[in-house]
Amino acid sequence: MDVNSFKSSLTREAPPPEYNQILRALWYDGKGDWEIAHEIAQEISGSSGSHIHAYLHRKEGDDWNAGYWYRQAGQPVPKISLNEEWENLVEHYLG
Repeated sequence: MDVNSFKSSLTREAPPPEYNQILRALWYDGKGDWEIAHEIAQEISGSSGSHIHAYLHRKEGDDWNAGYWYRQAGQPVPKISLNEEWENLVEHYLG
């Protein structure tokens, strides 16, 4: 699967069952449901969960909270658009 296939799945009513929690969080965010994406991200342990959590708080506009989660993930705060970051995350976690 690639980013374009992932984007195509956004026309569905629910994420494909084979998507793990990270991809489900990104899927719901791609559908415009930040709240569900954030709920899922809070359940993901480790640096991957922190990375998704950071992106979501950056998208929310909470720079302080986003910075905290980027540090927890061991990632710098990106200097790219939110759309680019979302695509990069999808590509990385589809990996």
